[in-house]
Amino acid sequence: MTKPFQISKQIVWEAYLQVKSRKGSAGVDAQSVEDFERDLKKNLYRIWNRMSSGTYFPPPVLQVVIPKRDGGERKLGVPTISDRIAQTVVKKALEPSVEPRFHRDSYGYRPGRSAHDAVGRARERCWKFNWVLDLDIESFFDTLDHALVMRAVKRYTDCRWVLLYVERWLTVPVQLQDGTLEQRTSGTPQGGVISPLLANIFLHLAFDQWMQDTHPEVPFERYADDVVVHCSTQAQAERMQRSIEARLGRCRLRVHPQKTKIAYCKDSNRRGSHSVESFDFLGFTFRPRLARNRRGVFFVSFSPAVSRRAATALRQELRRSYGVPRRTGMDMDGLARLLNPMLSGWIRYYAAFQPSALHAILRSVDRSLVLWAMRKYKRFKRAPVKADRWLSRVRARQPLLFAHWALVKESRSTG
Repeated sequence: MTKPFQISKQIVWEAYLQVKSRKGSAGVDAQSVEDFERDLKKNLYRIWNRMSSGTYFPPPVLQVVIPKRDGGERKLGVPTISDRIAQTVVKKALEPSVEPRFHRDSYGYRPGRSAHDAVGRARERCWKFNWVLDLDIESFFDTLDHALVMRAVKRYTDCRWVLLYVERWLTVPVQLQDGTLEQRTSGTPQGGVISPLLANIFLHLAFDQWMQDTHPEVPFERYADDVVVHCSTQAQAERMQRSIEARLGRCRLRVHPQKTKIAYCKDSNRRGSHSVESFDFLGFTFRPRLARNRRGVFFVSFSPAVSRRAATALRQELRRSYGVPRRTGMDMDGLARLLNPMLSGWIRYYAAFQPSALHAILRSVDRSLVLWAMRKYKRFKRAPVKADRWLSRVRARQPLLFAHWALVKESRSTG
């Protein structure tokens, strides 16, 4: 029997492999990847059969609320494993036609591009341009207009089944923690496989292409809905803010009035000052910092390093999620196995720029280890200096035991 839509079984298989490699938690059906694989052939066939016949209807997404550092909340929508596979099928069909047309300074959720690329390019431009417009789009993923998103997607494809399922995913309800369903009339759930691609398609037309057409002389970096715009003068930055606010308003988006700001990229070669001389971008704070050139001469450079918010988040994660001082049932090797995956990932990301800024932050890990030793061993119970010295001896014997020891020079200030 001929199916209305020609979707290969191979693309469903490849989509499953991608979803499996990324793992992820279960959705509303509580089915894990392992549960899905218990009847893999049947489950994959069901997805292919329903998508090919046009009878695939996505289940609700499970809402998970994560507290934000500014006191607000981020609402994630977790699809089921089957729905993640179906979304990946559509993403694999749609992405090749839109990816080559995206702007060179769009970095978020794109193959071969990273947050480090965006931060590095922003750093170079801050050295060339005196002013920055740090742009924040308020509740971007929650306020996307469905009709405008569909209009944007249709600019790049006329594939009927891609358009059909994108529209269904946009309007799928959200299941709250108490089990009730909430209908959505706008937005696309953060956490969905297809959502980042839809966001990039929308913002490419709403912002990137518009900037290129109307302000080709003004460079920018965009990572999803995080945007940095570079200007030569304060007056130009103010004009750009008004122009961008009007443009995004026509696209039914709103610039956050408190979080959007104009910053002066102060360094040794720039005179004067401004009330704002720093901004955050992708977990890094750009601000004036003391640096040394190749001749050993010190100067002030406007450059990025790990932000205070990111540092606070690490300390909170150590305290809340790992609780090192309380894990007295574990030995040092066990603690290293517990902490190293988190520490390695954190260092890999934040040490890309000004790694010395991490030293004081990562020493808090050693302070936690000292407290752990004081609880675990009676001889250190009221002797933080002795516990600190003992930790130094362990470090001397096993300098690679903890991931951060290779980066941070030993300090006597851990106790």
